[in-house]
Amino acid sequence: MDTIFTLLMVLIMIASVLLVIVVMAQNPKGGGLSSTFGGASSAQFGVQRTNDFMEKSTWTLGTVIIVLILISVVVTGKPKQTAAPIPAPAKTEAPAGKAPASSTTSAPVSVPASK
Repeated sequence: MDTIFTLLMVLIMIASVLLVIVVMAQNPKGGGLSSTFGGASSAQFGVQRTNDFMEKSTWTLGTVIIVLILISVVVTGKPKQTAAPIPAPAKTEAPAGKAPASSTTSAPVSVPASK
């Protein structure tokens, strides 16, 4: 269980760092990444295509982070609480006692109450 949680946390951190990089590389006015690399790349790919890729990657990374967080909550949210079965008391038999010395059986004697 701990290794799954650790793996999910590492994946969430990687996706978060990538999302920060993608968002920082964007420019809402169309400059962003395409203007950073010069005219050759923008003439080849076009500004619109670069912005579409950046927008799609932003949404995809955001969705991936949310899904990973939900999976980690489901996996580690409610641990199963299985109660250990209550062991039945061990049957211990008392050692056999010795027979009384007298072999005659007598009825209980009632003693009158004294005043």
